Amino acid sequence: MASKRPAGIYPYIGLPAWGERLADAIENTCEDQGLVPPPRAAITEGLATALGETEIKKLISTLRGRKILNPTASRVVQSGNDRVLLLIADVHGASVGPWDLNDRTVGIWSPPSPEAAQRVAELIAAETALDAAKKAHKAAEKERETRRRAPSEDAHYATALAAAESKLAVATEQVREAERQKATLLTSLGNRLPRPVVRAAEEDGEPMAALVLAEQTYEQAVHVQRYAADHLERFGRTRGYDLAESLVAAGQLSRGMSVLQQWRIKNTDGTLSELWRMVAVTANNRALARLDVFGLRPEHIVTGMPQSLVKLSSDKHEPGVRLLNQREALNRLSHRLNEADANEDTEPEHPARRAAKIATVPMEIVVGCSKPAALEHVLRGLNVNDHLRGIQPYDEEARLVALFATLVDAYAQDGKLVELLDETFPTAQGVDLIDLDGVRNALTANGPLDPLAALLPTEEKVSPTALRDTAVRAITALVFPEIPPAAASNGKRQVRYTGKFWPIVRASLQEPAWSQTRAAHAENRTRLWSAAVAQLFLHRANILSALGLFTVTDTKEGASQDPGSLKELFLRAEAGEIAAWAALVRRMVPALIHAPQPLVTPGQGSEAGAGRKGVRRSPANAVAALTLAYTAKAENISRALLLAFARSVLEHPNAVLAPKAPDGTKPVCYGEREMGENERSPIVPGMILVPDINGEPTGIVVDKAWFDDTFPPGLAQNTNQGSSTAATTAGTGAEDNGTSATSATANGHAPQDPRDRLATLRQEMAARIELVEGSYQLAAAAARELMGRFGEAIDLRAELGEEPLPADQRIQWMEKLTALRDAAKAGAAELEGVEALILKL
Repeated sequence: MASKRPAGIYPYIGLPAWGERLADAIENTCEDQGLVPPPRAAITEGLATALGETEIKKLISTLRGRKILNPTASRVVQSGNDRVLLLIADVHGASVGPWDLNDRTVGIWSPPSPEAAQRVAELIAAETALDAAKKAHKAAEKERETRRRAPSEDAHYATALAAAESKLAVATEQVREAERQKATLLTSLGNRLPRPVVRAAEEDGEPMAALVLAEQTYEQAVHVQRYAADHLERFGRTRGYDLAESLVAAGQLSRGMSVLQQWRIKNTDGTLSELWRMVAVTANNRALARLDVFGLRPEHIVTGMPQSLVKLSSDKHEPGVRLLNQREALNRLSHRLNEADANEDTEPEHPARRAAKIATVPMEIVVGCSKPAALEHVLRGLNVNDHLRGIQPYDEEARLVALFATLVDAYAQDGKLVELLDETFPTAQGVDLIDLDGVRNALTANGPLDPLAALLPTEEKVSPTALRDTAVRAITALVFPEIPPAAASNGKRQVRYTGKFWPIVRASLQEPAWSQTRAAHAENRTRLWSAAVAQLFLHRANILSALGLFTVTDTKEGASQDPGSLKELFLRAEAGEIAAWAALVRRMVPALIHAPQPLVTPGQGSEAGAGRKGVRRSPANAVAALTLAYTAKAENISRALLLAFARSVLEHPNAVLAPKAPDGTKPVCYGEREMGENERSPIVPGMILVPDINGEPTGIVVDKAWFDDTFPPGLAQNTNQGSSTAATTAGTGAEDNGTSATSATANGHAPQDPRDRLATLRQEMAARIELVEGSYQLAAAAARELMGRFGEAIDLRAELGEEPLPADQRIQWMEKLTALRDAAKAGAAELEGVEALILKL
């Protein structure tokens, strides 16, 4: 700097040479502890540039000629099976920004995707266009008022006023169109921004103990930071005191935890800025409040400090210049604040006065870890534990998501997560080969769902729909684990054995004894399940929409699930199995709740005042009506319609384009057909079209009105008793191959029309053939694998010179295989008979 630096309480950052020494000390300490350090650039550019000149000297000591961290300046924290090295230091009060991934604000983010990132860019452009349109509207309004106030005797008065009125009308329409475009983009994003994607930083191809964000433009970085900060401030208002004023009066009394993170920002000139900064893993609200006291915003920290905020007397006027070097930015800030603090005329509300007690703040910085790939998950866990013990109230959804994260970690720490998944997915390709950290992140919505592909059966193709279905099934098994059946009664008092998984749930969620489980506990567990599942969807509806779907029996005994894949369930449902359709409906429930137009909602309304509050309909009633529709005798419902609707519902969260009507026109929601064009809801990706009786799409969009009209609350009363019983049995997991005409007659009901029965059987045949084909393919694959194993065993026996197996063992195996071969021959003969019947059909 040109002028001498004024002395004061605000620290000046040390020289780069001290940053190199700090990096040596951290790397050597991590080597001694068997930990992985952050990248060297993260230490020298993100950590050392936030420490005062004398602070680094306190942190470093020399042992046998090697720089190491002072033992009093660091500590190792154990989190499950992972270890984290924390550096304890006093950092510049304006050097730490809030973490976007704070668990208290988990509800403001949607799952990340390339399409969502593109929509964010379009949203930023739409907001810019809206601001420009509002300015043009204000100018046109001002011009109109000027023309109205002009003397009316002017010869051009009427013409000028008419032109101003026309210009104002055009500007008003432009504002309306810009607002409509912005609303459409927000709706397509689920009224949330996609969660920032972070991963472990790498150095020479190896993961290190720091985080890095995906590349983003400067505009996107600023937009995301402002979005996160605004919501963090909103959640912080639940405090019983003003946090910023508390920091001004008493300073920061406890240490927070920070981690080094890199922002990769693409500037408007095409250059890429790679900025290392510290972000607050814990004490996010304090980090944001400190910046507010200093007169800064989070985007100033992570995208570069505007020079105008820390301008020196020797600077030239250069608008738009950003200081990317943190050392220079903080030194300029300290220079300005020390200069103002020394001036007796400085106002009490000046940042130099208000920030005096937070000029430096105590901080614990992550400078090493045992497993960098799991660092984000470990830090989230530490943040959750810190918050769950705190006194500041959680948002309900965020609290439940945090509890679910602790539940998943408890399963993993007890070594039971893989075992539970193995039991839940008996046909999985390879549960023993899954990436445990990847599965934890997928189930808690902190990472992609790709690691769940190992849980899919061989015949199921890997797709976003199948992966999301697998995640929902896994979450259900974690929250409602099945316990072993009760032992046979022997006339004596017995203690029910609750299995291996219930104790984990009880300890993590602090549930009462198993025998004391009541309706309130079932409701609480259902809320937890609903919040955990909601994180998997872009459009997130009210988590109370799942209340009543899980009963006390589900909570105590476990929620039994059909082990079949989506492909198998669709084939079985097409073949006429009621149990398969009931299982499909259970799989559809999350997608029915979390849709752009929610189809299953909380039980709002009033039965007594339907005209005033709407007809009351519980989630359980909506699910039951959809289940019973499979066997209902309704003119507007067919099996083709139901299966087409089910496919669309399960696939809609992955849609990237808004639906279009078959004739190319713009679709309209079913309940808004009588509304004007400007009053209708925007058509966004994820909406589905109403199928006709043949399962073909129409030009109408499915909404709650269509669902309630097609599957009314009283649908169960319109079905015959036999169908209701079959549907109820299907809901419990029993198998049913359809209701025959003979059985209907035996139960005292009119037999099914033979022509309808023939049409139904013809529709089912294709699915039944495909089911048989899948079964035979599995059997053939099992036989090939068995032959391969026997061949390998023979080769190894010959190589090792081992004795052959006993004769009785070989005879026993040959008898079993002979029986299997005879069964296969009988099956082949039956298939030949089916071939002959096809010619007659």
